[in-house]
Amino acid sequence: MTTSTTSRGTYAKTAERRREILDAAFEVFSTSGYTNGSLRDVADRVGITQAGILFHFKSKTELLAAVLEKRDQRSREYFATVTEPGLEQLRAFVEVVRRNCEEPGMIELYTILTAEATVEGHPAHEFFRGRYDWIRSEAQQSFITMREEGTLRAGVEPAHAARSMLAIVDGMQLQWLYDRSGMDLVADVRAHLQSLITVPL
Repeated sequence: MTTSTTSRGTYAKTAERRREILDAAFEVFSTSGYTNGSLRDVADRVGITQAGILFHFKSKTELLAAVLEKRDQRSREYFATVTEPGLEQLRAFVEVVRRNCEEPGMIELYTILTAEATVEGHPAHEFFRGRYDWIRSEAQQSFITMREEGTLRAGVEPAHAARSMLAIVDGMQLQWLYDRSGMDLVADVRAHLQSLITVPL
């Protein structure tokens, strides 16, 4: 009984320490980017040594992947609740944008890293490539479904609409980071999507 209780306590402490490291790494990477943000910076925020970081994460690359995957998992889980492509999935996308606005630091992190990770060999390169492919594919299928239903505006091509949606969101997020009080990111994203369809979003 004592061994079991001790094991559970050790596991809980380890899980809590990992969460603390992920939170600290998020702050460091969102402020400094992946290249300039160091394990020492992360360790200092948590109050442990770099060796302590590497006990939980084998490398800086693995730590970055964990930070990105932890945040992205929530969006994927939310999208999974919307099983059918089409209008509801576009509404879900707008809702994800709204939720992201509640965590501006994450938008900062993604904005920094999406630019930084365009270089082949960057540890987040494949993550962002896969993320863009996934979102673009989901959006394109929704636009195809709406075309079949007759709710996509005439002349709108689904693949182009999906790419433009991503481009608009990325560009608007960057502008929003400069002017958060003077810009309604969610309303602007919704207005763009509304311009592509014939039913209320």
